[in-house]
Amino acid sequence: MKTLAACCLLLALGGCSSLLFYPEPGQPITPTAAGLDYRDVTLTAADGTRLHGWWLPAAPGVPLKGTVLHLHGNGGNLAYHLGATAWLPAQGYQVLMIDYRGYGLSQGAPRLPEVYQDIDAAFDWLQKEPSVKSLPLIVLGQSLGGAMGVHYLSEHPQQRQRITAMVFDGVPASYREVGQFALSTSWLTWPLQVPLSWLVPDADSALYAIANMGPVPLLIFHSVDDPVVPLSNGIRLYQAAPPPKVLQLTRGGHVQTFADPTWREVMLRYLQDPQHFTGVRRLGEIPNYPAPSNSKNVEPESQP
Repeated sequence: MKTLAACCLLLALGGCSSLLFYPEPGQPITPTAAGLDYRDVTLTAADGTRLHGWWLPAAPGVPLKGTVLHLHGNGGNLAYHLGATAWLPAQGYQVLMIDYRGYGLSQGAPRLPEVYQDIDAAFDWLQKEPSVKSLPLIVLGQSLGGAMGVHYLSEHPQQRQRITAMVFDGVPASYREVGQFALSTSWLTWPLQVPLSWLVPDADSALYAIANMGPVPLLIFHSVDDPVVPLSNGIRLYQAAPPPKVLQLTRGGHVQTFADPTWREVMLRYLQDPQHFTGVRRLGEIPNYPAPSNSKNVEPESQP
């Protein structure tokens, strides 16, 4: 799967917003592979594009706590991102996952600003789903999905008012900054960081929209190890966001947060009271990543 950094490198060279997206067609697996009940859903964007999604109901016998709209990152399709939300139904949260146009089984080709219609279609679908009414609605945006979600919500106050909370995971503050970072990782492109990164269209970046998100509570997960979207992006988003807000530093790779049960628990605690959650402060109790070796003569385990 191509990373957001690789796409931003191409974006710097081409200056075309469509290169932010790296979709995979098809559906290699369904939630059944994770032992989940699900329902295929069809959404229609304002321009008539038909989109595919999955509806994951809360597990039987678990009190229903709310609904999560999951906006995935720039690569793959729903099947590649199922792990980010597969754990939520057992905790009482029903989930709507959508594939943007051109991803998975969705029609069309992904590009901005058309993709914002896909997010709008997801909100419309949730508006009509009876089980969603009168329950908390949470938006979980990972990487590019979080950036697009913020831009969309900043321009749609009526939808923003429906949201109880928003959760970020490895979200870029600036497409241009991520493009510059991608260029800095190779000695071949390092000298070209500044001239090429300025070719990246940046007007839709989350940094310029997040100030309009108040008073929606925001939890920002960002890994100090993120090799794709530098930690500085999470810090800048936190600084620009209106309160209430929490920056929760994690460990591990890009958008791998919910592979660790520690951060799942943090999100669940946050959702209990988003207005007053202050984050995990005793980070010293959480092991470093990767886990240290028991022997001085053995190299630490490599990142999976």
